[in-house]
Parts: sequence; C-alpha cells; structure tokens
Amino acid sequence: MKHLDEYRAADLTKPLVEELKNAVSKPLRVMEVCGSHTMAIFRNGLRSVLPDGMELVSGPGCPVCVTSASHMDAFIAMADRPGVRVTIFGDLFRVPGTSASLAQASSRGAKIDIVYSPMDALDLAMRYPGELVVFLGVGFETTTPGIAATILAAYNRAIKNFVVFSTQKTMPAPMEALLSDPNLQIDGLLCPGHVSSIIGAGAWSPMAAKYHLACVVAGFETADLLKSLILLARQIGQNDIKVENAYPRAVSWEGNLRARKMVEEIFEPADMDWRGLGRIPASGLKIRPKYATFDAEVRLDITLPQAEEPKGCMCGYILKGMNNPRECPLFDTRCTPANPVGPCMVSSEGTCAAYHKYGRDI
Repeated sequence: MKHLDEYRAADLTKPLVEELKNAVSKPLRVMEVCGSHTMAIFRNGLRSVLPDGMELVSGPGCPVCVTSASHMDAFIAMADRPGVRVTIFGDLFRVPGTSASLAQASSRGAKIDIVYSPMDALDLAMRYPGELVVFLGVGFETTTPGIAATILAAYNRAIKNFVVFSTQKTMPAPMEALLSDPNLQIDGLLCPGHVSSIIGAGAWSPMAAKYHLACVVAGFETADLLKSLILLARQIGQNDIKVENAYPRAVSWEGNLRARKMVEEIFEPADMDWRGLGRIPASGLKIRPKYATFDAEVRLDITLPQAEEPKGCMCGYILKGMNNPRECPLFDTRCTPANPVGPCMVSSEGTCAAYHKYGRDI
C-alpha cells in the first residue's frame, strides 16, 4: 500500500534492528503508552528482536481498558431503560460489567447499535425521533474532536433526542499519576502518535523535564517503531533527555489547534475514574453547561454505582505497567477472548488481547 509499504520493507527494517542493538548501551525499560502501539509491536514481531537489556512494558493507553467498572455498570443500566437507544464503538460491546455486558443487555432486548462515528449516532437520532439516542463517549484526545463536532451539529440543528455520556479522558494526566509512583521504574516513553497529533509533541516536554524521562512520539509502522526505540536508547545512553518527534508526517509540535479549539468549546476538564488508577483530577472531560441538553448524565440523572474489579483480574496492574498478562492467574484460563473477565482481554487495543493473539512465543 502506497505510503505504508515503504515503512515495512525488509531492506529498511533489517538495518534498523542492527542499529537498535548498537544503540542499547545499558539496561533500559520503556513504556509504550498507546494500545495501538502495543498491538503494532506484537503484530510486527518487534518484541522478538529487542536487544538484550531493553524491556518494553505496556501502559494505560487503551481507552476501553481504562474505563472504570462503575462506568461500565452505568452504561449497561442505562441501556436497559425504556425509550433509550445506546450507540457504541464495537470494542465496548463485550466488555464485562459487574454482572453483565452490553452484549448480554442486547440479547435481553436493550437497543444497542454499533456505529463507526458519533455522526452515525446522530443520524440514528434523526431516524428514531421517539427515542433518546445515547452515544457512549469512550476515548482519548483522538476521538474527542469528532464527538465535539457531533454535539455542535446537534446543537445547530436543534436535534433534542441525542446525548453523549462522556467518559472522555486526556493524556498525559494518567502518566503523571503513574510516574509519581516510585514502584514504577521506567526510563523512557514511547509517546502515542494518534493522541499527539491532537495535543502536539510539545505536550510531553513538562514530563520529560520533571521526571528526567526520555520521550519519543512514534508512528505505527515497523520502521517508525524501530526508529523511535533507537532514539530512546540513544537519549538514555547519552543522558540527553528530551522530547523527539519521530512521526512528523502526522504530528506537529503544537498539535491540531483547530481540533483543540472545538473541544474547548464543548468540553471542560473534570475529575475522572480510571480502571487501575482510581480518580485522577482534571483527567477527563465533561460537557459544558451551555450544551447540557446533550449530556446524558444530566438528561438521565445518572449516578455512578459502586463497583469492584472482577476477583482475580489483574487488568488494573497491567495498565499501570506493574505486571504483564502472563502473571495474571486468569490469563488464558478463565479469561479468554471468548469469555473475557476483564477489558484488557476483549479490547482490540488491550494488552492481554495482544499477548493472547501474538505473544505465545515471546
């Protein structure tokens, strides 16, 4: 495929593997923040060619995985309400709540539609004027501008039967929470390419300075990832800590200012619950009072229920980079993609799903 194949070609990637081996001069531990990076690293077999001394750990960059158990239970309870039609991205459908999933709610009669964009949900609202169509906003900065644009479209077109349940989260707030924990020992961050296309590579500068942490914004193809790991290894080896942008074809230093302005029009910062990380101040986004008619929590008077993590599930620890899936007693036994116990196994960006699909020989 044009503009992709050249980043996967063996004559380019093989020299980069050797270059990476030469760049690692001392043991180093790197966290890939993004769930898409986790999947790409496994899919491209990069863990099998890592040089001795380099370790990769996965972070909290899977938006479905970090959605709290309380929010999942609230989603499912809302789907059971009469007159409500819930719209979701497909990853959420089979994520277990305390006693059920949205898939199970659908099987007992709840109206749940999988959509490809929030605008699809708005179209459904116009098609079913007698129902309240709820879009479940689960994601990071990458998906938030599209949700903001949809709310603005509903506002301008006076569509009253469309609302958003916002659990939108922001980076790098959870990384600040993680890095303040002395038990997490990492030397560098493989910073998310999709998120950085919105917030800009410069958003990682305070973190690099505060925690003396090497940071490289990376793309998703084989050559992108190898080049980014080389840059991280050199920074750490030479003690030349900074932020580097290895994905300039999609990411600028300042980010997408137009998208950020639209998000600021619709949303304001809010404290948010994260699976495994607890409540992090100002790490989420809620809909501003001006647009409250499109806020599901306001329109439906939603109160988050108390919920606990599934017994034995280590998803929260895996999201913090403290453990890997093989250390979970449920992994590939009670917890499988067909019968997931936690979201890390069912999400397409989940670390457990990546280990299950690609990591058996690593």
